Amino acid sequence: MAAGPHDQHELSDPDSDVRHMHDSKVQNPVLRWIDQRMPVISMIQLEYGSFPTPRNFNYFWNFGALAMVTLVIMIATGVVLSMQYAANTHLAFDSVERIMRDVNYGWLLRYAHANGASMFFIVVYIHMWRSLYYGSYKSPRELLWMLGVVLFILMMATAFMGYVLPWGQMSFWGATVITNLFSALPVVGEHIVTWLWGGFSVDNPTLNRFFSLHFLLPFVIVGVTFLHVVALHITGSNNPLGIEPKTKKDTIPFHPYYTIKDSFGIVVYLVVFAILVFFMPNYLGHPDNYIPANPLVTPAHIVPEWYFLPFYAILRAVPNKLGGVVLMGGALLILFVLPWLDSSPVRSMRFRPIAKWLFLVWTVNFGVLMWVGGKPAEQPYILIAQICTAYYFAYFLVILPFLAKFERPLPLPESIARAVLTRKGGGPLPAGATAKPMEKA
Repeated sequence: MAAGPHDQHELSDPDSDVRHMHDSKVQNPVLRWIDQRMPVISMIQLEYGSFPTPRNFNYFWNFGALAMVTLVIMIATGVVLSMQYAANTHLAFDSVERIMRDVNYGWLLRYAHANGASMFFIVVYIHMWRSLYYGSYKSPRELLWMLGVVLFILMMATAFMGYVLPWGQMSFWGATVITNLFSALPVVGEHIVTWLWGGFSVDNPTLNRFFSLHFLLPFVIVGVTFLHVVALHITGSNNPLGIEPKTKKDTIPFHPYYTIKDSFGIVVYLVVFAILVFFMPNYLGHPDNYIPANPLVTPAHIVPEWYFLPFYAILRAVPNKLGGVVLMGGALLILFVLPWLDSSPVRSMRFRPIAKWLFLVWTVNFGVLMWVGGKPAEQPYILIAQICTAYYFAYFLVILPFLAKFERPLPLPESIARAVLTRKGGGPLPAGATAKPMEKA
């Protein structure tokens, strides 16, 4: 449709641009001037201030914010550490020792970064456990879940490359063992290993490549995290009941209710983080990594960091190298299709009595895999790993699809508000009855 004379006048009039500026409600005149031209403040207020969220979040919903705080800590400490680190096989180990001994507060930066990796995985594992238990991967949040799995894989890649950088014994031999796994792939495997190494063994080109990728990938994680948050704000958050908000009574503004709750969680988290850094800085590390890398001396027991151990156990559960690699990769890739494997219309395990207990068995099973992954590759640990690996895959491929068809869930609450306000958790009330406040425990 062509513009009329009046419209053409408005488009050509330079003063008419003012009419199209954002109507900002910010009180500060300087910030309002900025917000009118680039409404970042209004967007934050909309998405993190007045954004409606279910009123029944528990503290498991804090761990998304804790993950973002940890990511900021890791990037900040990593950037400063990179200024003092030397990515050279002859200098790397000594440069880390120099950071620890001679750089002002270098010990604090190094310990915060090294333990931050462990804290990051603890937070993300709990975050993923919550999503599995409360069904946050189900429609309409499939893409949100899949982006979360992408973030988890990127974290694993970043952490593995970072573990190589100190160039201790476990760094060198861990890199040798893990990169060699790609050689099991037919046709392209040897080429991938050569590309990763930058030659024909783990050496200086390997360290340079890993350092560059370790520096780059956290910023890729930031980008995917942005998409993850966008997907969250499009679909809205799940909640412990697994039902969608129906009225305004079911929701509350994100601020101040959940900003206060998240702030409390962050303070508690930072206290735990500080205890680990100041009193147990090497508790989650391996003592062999304080020995300089030596290609001529193989450690008695090569193990990755603790957060890789469940998948390392799955890898070793199969005698065939290719089979182990396929199973280990499948243990991650199966998470992408989880929303379609579990077709039950009920999200939360609270209302799925059989699925809840089988999921708790899966949780224990995952912990056993973590324990077995740190043990020698011998009996009875191999047998235990094989049994746990079988249950890991059976849970996703057999149990969940079966239960989706045959399990009879408990009655769902009528609404989130009713569940919060009624005495017995929100079940349907008799006709004409009024909601009674919950009794104090």
